[in-house]
Amino acid sequence: MHPLRLFLPILAATVALPVHAQTYPAIPEPMVFDMVRPLGAKKGELEANTLGQINLSGRHREVEWAPEVEMALADGFAAELELPLTDRKVTAYKMGLQGTFGTLRGGDAVHGVQYLGVYDRADDRWYSSLLYLIGNRLGERWSSMTMIGIGDVTFSGPNASALLLNQSIFYDLGPDTILGIEANYRTGGDRYWLIMPQLHHDFGPVSMQAGIGATKARGSAVRPRAGLRLIAEF
Repeated sequence: MHPLRLFLPILAATVALPVHAQTYPAIPEPMVFDMVRPLGAKKGELEANTLGQINLSGRHREVEWAPEVEMALADGFAAELELPLTDRKVTAYKMGLQGTFGTLRGGDAVHGVQYLGVYDRADDRWYSSLLYLIGNRLGERWSSMTMIGIGDVTFSGPNASALLLNQSIFYDLGPDTILGIEANYRTGGDRYWLIMPQLHHDFGPVSMQAGIGATKARGSAVRPRAGLRLIAEF
């Protein structure tokens, strides 16, 4: 079975929901584990962004970056195309689909599902991930986003048992500035973790997310890591 078939019943259900009739809490998007537009996005929303990351120590200090385009194809349903690169070399081709289920907790929470498909050029293999997403507004200034799922829903290869977890906490410092901390964890053959304190700021035509944290991949030491995402919405 093609991995996309696992997502199609969920996709049909999310598109059928009356998303346009609901009011959704404002939940920031994590910087590193990017979402496909915010949950509850309205049809026609369009975004272009690029994330760049680099380890600040060790032998492998290449720039990893990934330009992408995201669009809400229907209320509550969005898709993205992404081109991951290392320095100037294209390492993979990536696509994402994301659907919104609706709200919880009287409108203070929103939840949905995300499918990510990646063709790894080095492995000559297609990887599929499926995650459940839930964002919570925890008061006037605090919010959180939780993403949890399976690293390869095709259940083949070294990542068959991979668990993916992203937990992010945000604090609204002002109308245009947000502080946050993001924690990513992955089990399986390519186990790793990352913790990334970050700053989000909206400059008007573009917005920025920047952070410095630490990461550890399997078999390597803990490395300081910096990241920067530039975002333009249309």
